[in-house]
Amino acid sequence: MYVRNRMTVNPITVTPDTTIATALEIMREKKINRIPVVKDEKLVGIITERKLMEVSPSSATSLSIFEINYLLAKTKVEQVMTKKVVTVSPDDLLEVAALKMRDNSVGGLPVVENGKVVGIITESNIFDAFIEIMGFREKGSRISILIQEDRPGVLAELAQTVATCDINITHLAIYHGEIVLRVDTRQPDALIEKLKEKGFRITSVTVSA
Repeated sequence: MYVRNRMTVNPITVTPDTTIATALEIMREKKINRIPVVKDEKLVGIITERKLMEVSPSSATSLSIFEINYLLAKTKVEQVMTKKVVTVSPDDLLEVAALKMRDNSVGGLPVVENGKVVGIITESNIFDAFIEIMGFREKGSRISILIQEDRPGVLAELAQTVATCDINITHLAIYHGEIVLRVDTRQPDALIEKLKEKGFRITSVTVSA
């Protein structure tokens, strides 16, 4: 799966001359917490709600509300934006985006193509993709199988066993010696028995309504 398949296209952007007050208003109105900063169609920085709140006067300040609003309306985004922005391409794998977010401790990345911001990919997009890949919202059954020996042909044997029950595998994941299947039936008892007969060790079964 590629970034372009999950990114939010045509993201909201601001210019370096945008004030902090305006940027905060946009974030709250659109319910977003990061905005790319663009000048002459080129990405020059990024701002986050957290960063803007850090540079805004706190409630404990001795400034009056009028003075606070004046400062927020006067201070430009370019004065507080992050200039070294980590980005991804629309053709990068989703795993690449997730790794860059993790390694750089950020919650979202601008997606840049030919020098222009064409989208933004966030943790929420990654979570949605994970849910879709694992089929958590689909009806059926989730079966976890512990692989007791690493040998060629295990997956083929597993798939053949499922097929003999006239059941389809809709999703499959392998993690640290465990295979997680999602199958298109909410009555997996016969399949479970077949798998046990074949020597597969079932660790959990969950049926989705």
